[in-house]
Amino acid sequence: MPEYRRILLDGAAVQVTVDGDELVAGDGRRVKIEDAHHLPPVVPSKVIAVHLNHRSRVDEFGIELPDTPTYFHKPTSALNSHRGAIVRPEGCKWLNYEGEVAIVIGRTARNISPAEAGEYIAGYTVANDYGLHDFRDTDAGSMLRVKGSDTLCPLGPGLVTDWDFRGKSLRTYVNGEVAQDGSTDEMQWDMHYLVADIARTITLY
Repeated sequence: MPEYRRILLDGAAVQVTVDGDELVAGDGRRVKIEDAHHLPPVVPSKVIAVHLNHRSRVDEFGIELPDTPTYFHKPTSALNSHRGAIVRPEGCKWLNYEGEVAIVIGRTARNISPAEAGEYIAGYTVANDYGLHDFRDTDAGSMLRVKGSDTLCPLGPGLVTDWDFRGKSLRTYVNGEVAQDGSTDEMQWDMHYLVADIARTITLY
């Protein structure tokens, strides 16, 4: 399964592929993965997230899923990288974590069906949807500061293609301990449905 990453190499952002424990640039330059300065694997025009979709999160919160998915927007200024530092604002009491799979669009998508959605997906990457829950009440509708503050959207390290999202386990670790343990099969609305649903009214690039 091909895996692509973006790293800072000789002062420039370079796309590389994974080869064992090394990353290889198109011109043949190689760097050890452990020594690489990672960047987000993609530079998106927008980041759209789903409020609730995983059964384990619903059970964790003790609430019910809505009848249809609800979304919020994260500004691109929230982007961060693999091993990037998360900035916890002074006075913040409730910094939350949330392991996710991020869908990366590869072709302009508008008015497509769930059956067609896979043709518009370039690949998938790992995300951590951090949240400043001090703003949970004041920004409850928009989630703007809760989920959109600087550094709260780390992505990567890699973008994988030809990946089937079905039946995949998802685990979030905090200080080496499993904090969340779930599966993509608990999603109420799968990846293809979500892409098609958003693309009914918002063009995805």
